[in-house]
Amino acid sequence: MVVYTATDEVLTLRRCQPPDFWQSVTGSLRWDEVNPLDAARRELFEETGLGEGLDIVNCSVVNCFPILPAWRHRYAPDVLENIEHVFRVRLPERYPIVLNLAEHTEYAWLPRATAAARMTSWTNRDAILALPP
Repeated sequence: MVVYTATDEVLTLRRCQPPDFWQSVTGSLRWDEVNPLDAARRELFEETGLGEGLDIVNCSVVNCFPILPAWRHRYAPDVLENIEHVFRVRLPERYPIVLNLAEHTEYAWLPRATAAARMTSWTNRDAILALPP
């Protein structure tokens, strides 16, 4: 999920592991979740402290890609591909972020092009570059 402001700043998050891995808000469905929007709302709150009253927009983009070896331990043995649903949240201005320090070490609000260039994942880059003005 890409979180951005009316002034076109994008929230970027630096993961604890692997080092220097920058991303937007990400996550997976829990076993009891079937709706990707529910997971997106939960992950937004868990990773940033944001959520109450925000309009999360489904971008109608779904990416499918192989799970890299470094992440395989997070999935059932028979799950080989990740299906990613893209969402966005537009804020009127920067909001204070409360990081989950078990997942991220720092955050930055960056101009769109700078944020896209910082992303480790090509799907994050594409989602940022596809944001409406």
